[in-house]
Amino acid sequence: MRVKFVAGNWKMNGNVASNEALLQVLVPGLAGISGMENAVCPPYTYLSQVQRTLKGSKTALGGQDLCQHANGAYTGGVSAEMLRDLGCTYVIVGHSERRMVFGESDALVAEKFGVAQQAGLKPILCVGETLEERDGGRTEQVVARQLDAVMQRGAAELQNAVIAYEPVWAIGTGKTASPEEAQAVHGFIRSRLAQADRKLADGMRIVYGGSVKAANAAQLFTMPDIDGGLIGGAALVAEDFIAICRAAAHAG
Repeated sequence: MRVKFVAGNWKMNGNVASNEALLQVLVPGLAGISGMENAVCPPYTYLSQVQRTLKGSKTALGGQDLCQHANGAYTGGVSAEMLRDLGCTYVIVGHSERRMVFGESDALVAEKFGVAQQAGLKPILCVGETLEERDGGRTEQVVARQLDAVMQRGAAELQNAVIAYEPVWAIGTGKTASPEEAQAVHGFIRSRLAQADRKLADGMRIVYGGSVKAANAAQLFTMPDIDGGLIGGAALVAEDFIAICRAAAHAG
């Protein structure tokens, strides 16, 4: 049985005061929810603040990205070991905004994935298609290409990871795939993994990252291959994130 997982991606939002206000509601609200796992991924600058507030709670800490280099003359870079040092368990890798806004290639995403694994972090690998690619009938082709870039390093690389399917056309647009549409792609991802390793595929948590809200979470999470969510905007509203985590626990 795969334990449901919900991660909140705060993106480039927050400040010391608003973070504290959010966490003061979030931490006790999540404390009473069992049967699922959750994490929050704040901006780098607030990792220490959030780590201190999460200490002793069941909520894990994650980074939003990492540098592929271990250390050295890489101004602005944040390494996997730095994230570990600040108490991170997870790190998001290959988010569509990193791919599209910052030009990260499949090869770079795969390299970052491997670096995260080697440092003992659990990567949350994001894959997904644009609206143009979806309308062109290329969803599976795009997702397969993104997955294969990591799988070429060996199926073992995917151990202790999470995969997030995030249709780019449903991020920050208010649109979302229907539960059935999302399930179809999640099922494809699992079948793709199974071609390399059936046991890995059966145990892999594949979460949905396309505008999950409190209102649609329960329907999405009851789909057989949707194991939780990577939450954007709703992760900044404590009551909404708690409701989504509660929906995951009930679906589990």
